[in-house]
Amino acid sequence: MNAAVRAVVRMGIYVGAKVYFIYEGYQGMVDGGANIAEADWESVSSILQVGGTIIGSARCQAFRTREGRLKAACNLLQRGITNLCVIGGDGSLTGANLFRKEWSGLLEELAKNGQIDKEAVQKYAYLNVVGMVGSIDNDFCGTDMTIGTDSALHRIIEVIDAIMTTAQSHQRTFVLEVMGRHCGYLALVSALACGADWVFLPESPPEEGWEEQMCVKLSENRARKKRLNIIIVAEGAIDTQNKPITSEKIKEHRTCDLHSFSRCEPRFCWVTKLVVTQLGYDTRVTILGHVQRGGTPSAFDRILASRMGVEAVIALLEATPDTPACVVSLNGNHAVRLPLMECVQMTQDVQKAMDERRFQDAVRLRGRSFAGNLNTYKRLAIKLPDDQIPKTNCNVAVINVGAPAAGMNAAVRSAVRVGIADGHRMLAIYDGFDGFAKGQIKEIGWTDVGGWTGQGGSILGTKRVLPGKYLEEIATQMRAHSINALLIIGGFEAYLGLLELSAAREKHEEFCVPMIMVPATVSNNVPGSDFSIGADTALNTITDTCDRIKQSASGTKRRVFIIETMGGYCGYLANMGGLAAGADAAYIFEEPFDIRDLQSNVEHLTEKMKTTIQRGLVLRNESCSENYTTDFIYQLYSEEGKGVFDCRKNVLGHMQQGGAPSPFDRNFGTKISARAMEWITAKLKEARGRGKKFTTDDSVCVLGISKRNVIFQPVAELKQQTDFEHRIPKEQWWLKLRPLMKILAKYKASYDVSDSGQLEHVQPWSI
Repeated sequence: MNAAVRAVVRMGIYVGAKVYFIYEGYQGMVDGGANIAEADWESVSSILQVGGTIIGSARCQAFRTREGRLKAACNLLQRGITNLCVIGGDGSLTGANLFRKEWSGLLEELAKNGQIDKEAVQKYAYLNVVGMVGSIDNDFCGTDMTIGTDSALHRIIEVIDAIMTTAQSHQRTFVLEVMGRHCGYLALVSALACGADWVFLPESPPEEGWEEQMCVKLSENRARKKRLNIIIVAEGAIDTQNKPITSEKIKEHRTCDLHSFSRCEPRFCWVTKLVVTQLGYDTRVTILGHVQRGGTPSAFDRILASRMGVEAVIALLEATPDTPACVVSLNGNHAVRLPLMECVQMTQDVQKAMDERRFQDAVRLRGRSFAGNLNTYKRLAIKLPDDQIPKTNCNVAVINVGAPAAGMNAAVRSAVRVGIADGHRMLAIYDGFDGFAKGQIKEIGWTDVGGWTGQGGSILGTKRVLPGKYLEEIATQMRAHSINALLIIGGFEAYLGLLELSAAREKHEEFCVPMIMVPATVSNNVPGSDFSIGADTALNTITDTCDRIKQSASGTKRRVFIIETMGGYCGYLANMGGLAAGADAAYIFEEPFDIRDLQSNVEHLTEKMKTTIQRGLVLRNESCSENYTTDFIYQLYSEEGKGVFDCRKNVLGHMQQGGAPSPFDRNFGTKISARAMEWITAKLKEARGRGKKFTTDDSVCVLGISKRNVIFQPVAELKQQTDFEHRIPKEQWWLKLRPLMKILAKYKASYDVSDSGQLEHVQPWSI
């Protein structure tokens, strides 16, 4: 929320508006006085990394009454406020819409009471309202992600990763409760991210007889020597009769009298008792509670909130008396505006569907992303018996190519399990194309990839070696292992390798098979996709490091830090890291700069040191300039800032490639790899029984995300979109966000509003 507050304040000041804080939510608006105070640029400094909200939030019974809203209107008019930006859930936003509808009537009543004059009624005739959804549950229809959700997932995954080590050591089953009274998003996505064995959701209750099915699943896991079982339960979990899965259900059975229940929370007595009494497994319960709401916000949430805050200010500037109250939403990587009450109505429709036990409708209304997550989880969590899977007699190979990226292992796990579920024989190729040429190929099974989602790096091994000089050997291995399709997971080297294999089809018919690439690189520089697996984890590493570095300056005033990030010639990490960390400048290859720009930045920081903000942060992409190196920039800033500020430099290096994958990368890798296998299965079905050889361009593709669509693009077509010399796409969507970082750092920059969201109507399929 603080990133959104910061963006609204600074964008508002940038466009020449007066911006006010309203402390303690609607209660502060009703009480007035010191609760409504003008904000300045410095008042939102150093809040990006702070959880919660610096202006407070509170439930307000008075605002639910007309009398309370009359007081609120009077307090706003005293300061000439007629534009309201509300950050909250559907209840807060519904209240804001009601306030807006009553506005003219409230003004007339205030004039009648003599609290304002008739001129004020004319001058402040209408109220504009724009909403931003702040909710960790991600339960608001109309947006892909609400502010706070990604950070909550980070807290959940951190706890699960910590639990998994002790659980594996002691052969335990863990039952975890996560938040989500009316929405199972957190439970579902965290289950996907950690490979949980069972998940309970409000929108999709377990089928009749689930107790036996769950026990069978857990016992099969133990038979396969799996030491860990994890069950995740949303706090609003229900059964098909709409009865909560709580301690009430335990009354139908004997009272808990086992020692294991002595510390068991009542909500989970039923689930825990079932596991202990029927299976005899040592079971523990963990309730995460408000831990999920706290902590440092993730890089994704900071960028999302910053973009939404800027868009909210633009929406208020463009509003007319006829413009309905809108909510700023995220659609893929684009900000859009949707009618507030349409979104609220659809959100309420989901709850109505659940109340009426129309659970399929509830899942559909949650949106295709939620439904896709649920279907993917079901495919990966439960393995059908071998005799129920029709065999295709096809061998599909998986290979990692290029530098390691967090999330690669989750992608491999997903591909292997979806492939097995589709009836293929899955082969793992070790150590990239080098290992491929040497025949380092083994069959890989369902249980072999268990527990891979949370592991960083590449378990299969990965190298930057291209296949060009090994084409003969690789063709021989493909023939020897009867490989019918190939999935490549990697970065720009994987893209180049795919081009080389495609070009070699004329000489080697072994390469006339479906081949698809899934982008996985921290640099996020693969053509054909807006996002790559691993980039989010690297971005969070950069953001966390910048937070710590800025904190180290709190005791030493007037200090500027120069940070070098990875990315090759692609400035994604430097630019987005700068936006997430609140940097003063970010030097990237895509936007050429010279000594005059550097001098301007030094002058900007010199001026900044005269205020209460006495520290600076500058990011530099590692290949942004051949001559303006990190050392050069450091020495320039040190010399020019003498007597005003001193400098320090840090090169983050390979720590950006390591670490446990973020929730985003785990789920992105899982879902996009599953889609890649579905594409392979569809292609192989086309050729079944006909011995078809694949020679067309559409059988060699890169699978990527564009805006919010999953697209399969032939590599032959992508060649035209690629700058091969600098290993980047010719067009990159995130460059449109560059002015936003400069504006929030108090530079003079023009922001192109042509890419801003226009008012649209929400559709269930587009959520």
